[in-house]
Amino acid sequence: MNIILVDWDSSKLEKAKTSFKEGDENHWVKSFVVDVGKEEDWKVLKGKLEDEDEDEDVKGIDFLMLNAGVGGPTGGWEDVGYFKRIMDTNLFGVINGIASFLPVVQGQDHHTAIVITGSKQGITNPPGNPAYNASKAAIKTLAEHLSYDLRATTTSVHLLVPGWTHTGLTGAGTISEKPAGSWAPEQVATYLEQKMSEDVFYVICPDNDVTVNKDRKRMFWSVGDIVNERPPCSRWREGWREKADDWMMRQDV
Repeated sequence: MNIILVDWDSSKLEKAKTSFKEGDENHWVKSFVVDVGKEEDWKVLKGKLEDEDEDEDVKGIDFLMLNAGVGGPTGGWEDVGYFKRIMDTNLFGVINGIASFLPVVQGQDHHTAIVITGSKQGITNPPGNPAYNASKAAIKTLAEHLSYDLRATTTSVHLLVPGWTHTGLTGAGTISEKPAGSWAPEQVATYLEQKMSEDVFYVICPDNDVTVNKDRKRMFWSVGDIVNERPPCSRWREGWREKADDWMMRQDV
C-alpha cells in the first residue's frame, strides 16, 4: 500500500513517514507540508501529485482519510479569531480535502472509501468549547450529506467518532504513559476497520471508561432536549443534571 501524508508540522510529519516505512519495502510513503485550512495549499498538493504521476504511479486514491483537527484554548464570544482558527482547520480542512480529491477517489473502477473524523462533542455538545463543538457538528452534517450523495456509487463514506484516545490532541504530546481510561490509536484503527467491513457509517468508538451503551444513552438524552422541549445542554444544568443521571441509570439501550 502506498501512502500520502499531509500535515502542517514538518517534524511530526517526518516522524510519521518514517514509522510507516519501517519494515515494509514494498510501498512508498510521500509527505507534504500542508495547511489544510488553506484552499491554495490543497491546489499546490494536487498539482505536485499530478506532476509525479508518471514517476511514482500516483494513479488514484483508494482511501481518503480527512483527520485534521485542532482544539486549544477556549476563547470568549467576542474572540472571532478563536472561532476562525478552529473552523479553518476542523471544518474547511475537510471541505478543502473533499473538493480537491473527491473526483480522484471516484475515478477508480473498484470500491473506494472516505473516512472523516468527527467527535462526540459534535453530537452531545458539552459546554466549554463552542467553536470546537460547532466545527464537529458541522462535520457530522457534511459527512451525512456526502454519504447520501454518493449512495449509488462505489465510494463509501464513514464518520469516525473516537472516544478518549491517547493522541497529541488529547495530551499524548506531554504525557507519555497512556491513561488507563483511554484507547490507543491502534485500537481506534482496528475498530474502524471492523465497522467499515460491516458497512457502518456512524463509527462511534467506546474507550476504557465509556461503553457503547453509555454513549448511546448520552446521545438519546441530547436529542431529547429538542423532542421534550428541555433547555439546551440540559445534562450539565442545575436542576437537570440529576434527572439526566437518573434517566440514564434506568435505560436499557
